[in-house]
Amino acid sequence: MQTATDIGTLVTHSSEKGRPIITGTQTSVRRVVVLYKQGASAEEIARRLHHLSLAQVYAALAYYHANRDEIETDLAEEDAEYWKLAQSHSQRDE
Repeated sequence: MQTATDIGTLVTHSSEKGRPIITGTQTSVRRVVVLYKQGASAEEIARRLHHLSLAQVYAALAYYHANRDEIETDLAEEDAEYWKLAQSHSQRDE
């Protein structure tokens, strides 16, 4: 008989940046969420990120839905930083 997994153990926070990651991997919840927001199903995400189990993907998605403001703020900050860098590179090339 299989032992039950406490789903609360499937997501932790990285010691480097404090961002939520899937336990035992370097894969951030953010990475899973980006694929999800692009329309990928949990099953498709597990196929693309083959080192993750379906349970890990669902745990990441559950974390996102329970902490949507945190993840959305993180994504928005990353997007703003991307565009800031892109603009500075564009201005250097002129």
